[in-house]
Amino acid sequence: MGTVAEAPIRTAVVGFGISGKVFHTPLIAANPDFSLDVIVTAQPARAAEAARFYPQARIVGTPEELFAVSADLDLVILGTPPHTHFGLAATAIAHGLHVVVDKPFVPTSGLGEELISRADDAGVQLTVFQNRRWDADFLTLRKVLASGALGQVTNFESRFEWWRPEGFGNWRDTVSLAEGGGILHDLGAHLIDQAIQLFGPVERSYGETANRGPHPDAADTEAFVSLLHASGVRSRLWMNGLAAQAGARFHVLGSKAGYTKWGLDGQEPSLAAGMPPSDPAYGVEPQERWGLLGIDGAVRPVPAERGSYPQFYVQLAAALRGQGPLPVDPAGPLDVLKVIESIHALA
Repeated sequence: MGTVAEAPIRTAVVGFGISGKVFHTPLIAANPDFSLDVIVTAQPARAAEAARFYPQARIVGTPEELFAVSADLDLVILGTPPHTHFGLAATAIAHGLHVVVDKPFVPTSGLGEELISRADDAGVQLTVFQNRRWDADFLTLRKVLASGALGQVTNFESRFEWWRPEGFGNWRDTVSLAEGGGILHDLGAHLIDQAIQLFGPVERSYGETANRGPHPDAADTEAFVSLLHASGVRSRLWMNGLAAQAGARFHVLGSKAGYTKWGLDGQEPSLAAGMPPSDPAYGVEPQERWGLLGIDGAVRPVPAERGSYPQFYVQLAAALRGQGPLPVDPAGPLDVLKVIESIHALA
C-alpha cells in the first residue's frame, strides 16, 4: 500500500472495551486526518453504544466482516486482548493495511519480530500504542531531565499502583501469562518503555512477580522490576493492582537535586468521562499535583506539561503520508518484551 495520499485516512477499530471506547475512537474522531469507518465488537450492548457515539461508522460483529471490506480501508487499530494481536495484525498486514497494535504488543518477542518482518515485506506501517509516552508527568520529567537541574541521575523510581481488589472486570483478570496476561505485561509495557525512553538500553534486569488477586490461576497482579541501564542509571519499577496506598508516581535522584511526583496522569479518566481532546482543560494537570524539584527543605513545584495522547495520531498521520517517523517504532516495544521475558524466566 505504501503511503496514504488521500485524506482522511480510512480507519477501523477492533474492540470497543476500555481501549477502543476510551482511547482510540475518541482520539480518531477528534483528528480530521482520520475517518472512523468501521468498529468491530461482538457484544450487542457495546455495538449499540458504538452506533450511538459514532453514527457514521459501520458496526460489525467479527474481524472477518471487517476484512471483507479491507479495500475500503487504510488502517486497522487493534484494541483487543493481547493473545489476539498477532493473528489480527498478521491478517491486516496480509490485506495491505497499516496497523496500530495496543500494548502489550504481542505475548512473545518472537511473535513481535515476525510481525515486524511481515509488515516490512508487505510495505505497510506497524506501530504500537505506547500512549504513556505522552502522559503529562512523563513529558514534564523529560523536560526536567533535559534542563540539567538534577545533575547526573543515579536512581529512577516509577510506580503505577491502584486499589482494585475486585479485579479489572475484563480480560486482565483471566488471560494467562502465555497469552500475554499479567500486570507485568500490561503495566510493565508502559513503565519499562518509559524507563528505556528516559535512560537508554537495559544491560541487566531483575524482577519479582506475584498473583494476589481473586483468580488463583491467572497471571501476576503485582510486579517489581529493577533495570540497570547502559547509561549507569538504575530504574526500579512497581506495578500493583492491590495497593491500598499508592507510592510516588516518580522519584528521581541526581547529583544536584531530586524530583518527586504523586498521582497518575488524568487523560484516561477525562476521556472516559467524555471530555473531547479539543477541550481546553484536556491534559492539563492541576497545580496541586505538580511534581517537586530540589533538595529537602528547598523544593519548588514544576509546572506540568500538558498531556497529549492525540499526538500519537498526529504523528501517525504524518508517517502514513511519508512526512515523518512513526510515533512508536515497534523495535522499542520489542525490546520491552525481551526485558519482560527475561524477568519472567527468573521470577
